[in-house]
Formats: sequence, C-alpha cells, structure tokens
Amino acid sequence: MIKKGGYFVVTYVDIIKKWKEKKIDSIEKLDQQLSNFRIIFAYNSGAIENSQITYHDTREIFENGKVVNFSGDTRTIFEIENQRKCYNYLAPKIINKDPITSDFVKNVHYQLMQGAYDERRWARGERPGQYKIHDYVIGQSDQGALPEEVPSEIEELCDEILNIPDKGENILKTAAYIHCKFENIHAFADGNGRVGRTLMNYYLMINNYPPLVVYSETKDQYYKALDHYDNTGDIT
Repeated sequence: MIKKGGYFVVTYVDIIKKWKEKKIDSIEKLDQQLSNFRIIFAYNSGAIENSQITYHDTREIFENGKVVNFSGDTRTIFEIENQRKCYNYLAPKIINKDPITSDFVKNVHYQLMQGAYDERRWARGERPGQYKIHDYVIGQSDQGALPEEVPSEIEELCDEILNIPDKGENILKTAAYIHCKFENIHAFADGNGRVGRTLMNYYLMINNYPPLVVYSETKDQYYKALDHYDNTGDIT
C-alpha cells in the first residue's frame, strides 16, 4: 500500500498478498472469491468485442440463467452465456492447476464461441474449437500466423509456458506475454481476444495470482499495447 496525495492506494502487490492469504484450494472458495469478479470480467471481455453486451444482461445470465425482454442479436446472449459456461469449465482446472496445452486452448475457444460464429465465417468452414482455415487481417497490418502454421505456433507457445525455468516475480509479465503472443498468432477465425484474456487470467490463477480485468472503456489503449507487441515484440 502506498500513499498518494494524502490517500492510501492499494497496489497489485497488496492484492497478490491478500489473494495468497485466502488459500483457495476448492471450487467453493474460488466461487466465493470470484463471485463479483467473474461477472465484471465477462462483461468487459465481451463488451470489448460486442457493444451490445451490457453489465445488466451479464449479471442476469450469471445469476439467473436468463435475460427478460432482450431484443438484440441472439449471438449476444450466446456470447454472455458462453462466458458463464467457460468459467464453470475452468474452475476445477484452476484448482487442479492443469497446464495450458493446445487441446486446452481449443476447448476454451469452443466454450467461449459455440453458437457465436457469424454466417460468413460458418459458410467458409470455420468452427468454434478449431483453428482457422483461412487467413484474416488483424490490427494495423496483416498480422497472425498462416493457417497451416497455427498448430505448430500454439504447440511452441504451450511448450514455452510449460518450460519457464523460474517463474518467481515474472508471473505477471509472463501472463502478459502469453496474451500478446496468442493474439499475435491469431489462431482462430474469431474470438481470439476473448480466449487471450481468459488464458492470461488462467495462467495467473494457476500460479496463485489474482486475475485481471481489461476494462472495455480502455480498449483503445489495450489495442495499442497489442499493436506495440506486434511491431516490436516488447510487452513493456
């Protein structure tokens, strides 16, 4: 905790300490600690990609399993519900500290994107849980691995994560790198941002660090940071 302008400010270091003190070793404890966070994360992660997603609808789906009087695109409801399903899929894996593998990455994508692909991608043969079969332009320039390169690129990233010699104080930096590198690969036809933010938080939590929120209001700065990595390979 540091003092700024006469006020004490809680730092991420303070939050890490508090998180570790909770000794989260069961799904019940995880649910308790993330009861509000998972809604805030799901809302912001979804709203970065889809402006129709609202905090109210997200909370309704997480708490009641439905939204009353919704008149928007039904894919929006699928996207929100998928965030809830993905959390339920990940919770036991977080407790077990399951490693990030290529199958895990594809399963996370399936959880987040089932029923949410648009007609154009579906007509081109793209499917949730499967790597892209066509190339797509992202960011300010044509970035991303070619479809035929994606499997080996993801395997290489997973091996890199598994073989980090000494995590120590580099866990947060490594989580940021995982997210940036995954977005740079752009493994899927859609949903890469959602998956990348989820992988980042998953890595933090299996290393006993608290998860993070990228707020939708800051998405311009967020995209600039990802573009900076694409152009320089630098995450600082």
